[in-house]
Amino acid sequence: MQLIDIGINLTHASFDADRDAVIERAVRAGVVQMIITGSSGESTRKALELARNSPGRLFATAGVHPHHASELTAELLVEIGALARAPQVVAVGECGLDYYRDYSPREAQRRAFAEQLALAAASGKPVFLHQRDAHQDFIAILREQRGGLQGGVAHCFTGTRAELECYLELDLAIGLTGWINDERRGTHLIALAREIPAQRLLLETDAPYLLPRDLAPRPHSRRNEPAYLPHIAATIARARGQPLEELARSATAATRALFRLPDLNENSLELF
Repeated sequence: MQLIDIGINLTHASFDADRDAVIERAVRAGVVQMIITGSSGESTRKALELARNSPGRLFATAGVHPHHASELTAELLVEIGALARAPQVVAVGECGLDYYRDYSPREAQRRAFAEQLALAAASGKPVFLHQRDAHQDFIAILREQRGGLQGGVAHCFTGTRAELECYLELDLAIGLTGWINDERRGTHLIALAREIPAQRLLLETDAPYLLPRDLAPRPHSRRNEPAYLPHIAATIARARGQPLEELARSATAATRALFRLPDLNENSLELF
């Protein structure tokens, strides 16, 4: 069984001491490819470097998260555009709007989002999207440029049925995380998971964030890892009433189709 983690913040400082071991544990667990999220200029550069050092196994996105929208100068936008053209970069983003934290002014967020959508359209690569408590503005901006985009994924979907329907109407893929394992706030996703077409459902950990709350035994650290993706996938498969192997096949195929990732044959599955 092969799984792909479409969203891991592998440049996060919490991985500095054991990054190679984290990758090894993931591969041993069946997570054969991983996409490293670029969320700022610095993290995008680091993500691309990691991807270049692990060809065929690690990939990167190039973008600026709404938390960092105020940092997206004209110079950085040009640099992100150049980085996005690297073959190891498979999407533009993480970009979007976050009105829950409001770490950047909302007008700066909207500007940065629109600029990165235009960059994605010019690059011919899909977008890696973030939205929290900003659905109406997010959809309005996205609809303006959706026709020029080569697809995209609503990363770490945690929203409502209406939001899901809207994203599916725009032909977006949907990324589900361990939020579905959270009995406090994620139980609504159990019903919604059944409504996502198989060819649009992607899997992710968003590590080091969103450690599944129902892991047993409970890890000593609160840090999430891509090695826990099979646990998340099993929860989603149960919610959908399908075998885990079937979900893994469809999610892996959908991921490779959207991000144009290479297949891995049996001879290429050994660890680094």
